[in-house]
Amino acid sequence: MTQDREDLVNLLRERSLREGDFVLSSGVRSSYYIDARLTTMSGRGQVLIGRLGMDLLDEAGWAPAVVGGLTLGADPVACAIAHAAALAGRPIDAFTVRKERKGHGAGRLVEGNLLGGMTVVVVEDTVTSGASASRAIEAVEEVQGRVIGVLALVDREEGGKERLERDGYPVRALFTASELLGRRVL
Repeated sequence: MTQDREDLVNLLRERSLREGDFVLSSGVRSSYYIDARLTTMSGRGQVLIGRLGMDLLDEAGWAPAVVGGLTLGADPVACAIAHAAALAGRPIDAFTVRKERKGHGAGRLVEGNLLGGMTVVVVEDTVTSGASASRAIEAVEEVQGRVIGVLALVDREEGGKERLERDGYPVRALFTASELLGRRVL
């Protein structure tokens, strides 16, 4: 494990991973909860996510013009990658997908630097069922963006990755829940 990966997994364990009895947004009960925002919104987390996110894009062979996803979880991940790309002299910008279409102004669902025809990697903090990524993909495709993949900080290993891949979107995750927990997720 590289030092950046080791540092980020430790940061996620320290700040974001909680064990106990939780009800997830899907309504499913879980013995653990990952509040990734406590890591993704930290300065150190931003640096590590940006660098490792860029590495993962390269490993996947993805060269997006923009990265982004459903607000709020995807926003700091997308911005971390866009920032790391700028530092590396690479042109990758960020966007966000609102949970509801704006009721005034231009009435947009997608905000930021996404234009029709651009190649897109949808990002997520945590993939569980894949529903948030699917909503973001629909919004991106509605404005004629071309989704080439999904990048997640953590895959909870609960079928979301497989669902997205069945729909034709390759998924790469920096970590699995099993890696964070140090045991296999049931």
